[in-house]
Amino acid sequence: MKYSVMTAAMVAFLATTGVSAPAFATGKMTCEAGPQSGWKTRTELEENLVQQGWKVKKSKVDGGCYEVYGTTPEGDRVEAYFHPVSLEKLLVLRRGKELYRKP
Repeated sequence: MKYSVMTAAMVAFLATTGVSAPAFATGKMTCEAGPQSGWKTRTELEENLVQQGWKVKKSKVDGGCYEVYGTTPEGDRVEAYFHPVSLEKLLVLRRGKELYRKP
């Protein structure tokens, strides 16, 4: 009986830490960007990135920022965050490794 309680506790612990850890691993950004009526469009961001040589696979709003999945001009497949008002690049990650963070 004691063995099964310890096993259940261990499974619960591993499940909890395994599920919550990825949320912190990407270093998600948050933007204080005000109301969305003042934001530039995702289409405008995507067009700017394509002009810079990026290949955009997907974009969405996350944490008040624009999050983009795509390929940089250097060929890196990345997850990148941009400010929705200025479209300024804030953070670029490749497989969880930080390639760029705005100072």
